[in-house]
Amino acid sequence: MSRPHHSPGVRRITLDAGGPHLSALLAEAQGPPRATVVALHGGGMTAAYFDGQAHPSLSLLTLGAALGCTVLAVDRPGYGESAAALPDGQPLAEQATALRHALTGYGGRYPLGAGIFVVAHSYGGKLALTAAAQGFHDDLVGIDISGCGHRYAAPPPGERPPPFGGHGGPRLNWGPLRLYPPDTFTLAGSVVAPMPLREAAEAARWEKTFPEVAARVRVPVRLTFAEYERWWRHDTEAVAELTGLLAAPRLLIDRQPAAGHNISLGWAARAYHLRALAFLEECLQTRTAEIDGRPM
Repeated sequence: MSRPHHSPGVRRITLDAGGPHLSALLAEAQGPPRATVVALHGGGMTAAYFDGQAHPSLSLLTLGAALGCTVLAVDRPGYGESAAALPDGQPLAEQATALRHALTGYGGRYPLGAGIFVVAHSYGGKLALTAAAQGFHDDLVGIDISGCGHRYAAPPPGERPPPFGGHGGPRLNWGPLRLYPPDTFTLAGSVVAPMPLREAAEAARWEKTFPEVAARVRVPVRLTFAEYERWWRHDTEAVAELTGLLAAPRLLIDRQPAAGHNISLGWAARAYHLRALAFLEECLQTRTAEIDGRPM
């Protein structure tokens, strides 16, 4: 018997992005949601990254729904349903516009709760920051990013290496394989996808574009670096420079023990997801206090 591609309670929907439609995975809270968590996957992955099937504890979608939030994991432009129409993908600015259109339409069909909170991984983190810098959505309360910094620790490739091999693949993308459930790599077919060429080409320019993007972010941000993160510099000097560039009203830098770059597919996934959702709760408290005029 083959395994289902998604966890119980998770279903696939389609979003109108003002052009090619985007596919997404949706897990709804029972009753009115506290908030809507929008999950953005990294390069060479799909929305299924946030619904790992190698172990029941991995899924952000089921965990978020169980804690009263709706979780929407979006296949970014060039992935999933839009891959045929956008075989070369889109640069970050266009992806941000498409995402804004998609969430405007989504908000007309589904309740958002107290706001939108973005959980993003790797290249999805670049999109989250770019979208926030563009104004993105009035209901955005915060951003939680893993696996994304501003200074590469390895030469950024013109094309990201294959997720499970090739130049630097296992070391950079995964770290020690003991960090992942045994079935992770046999179930990879539903998680990995080719990285579109336009997206891969833009990856090399991130160090130059980051300062301008970072200066325009006006929502709380939490950045998590895995213990075995190898794509990005996260030493004291690099983190100090990063925090000096990001204009977020609140900025947290966290470390995730016993994790590699792909945190949400490893044994550390549940711990990371719980911390991300705790940050969401803090962002909601701040937003409520601001609306009510209460001191924090």
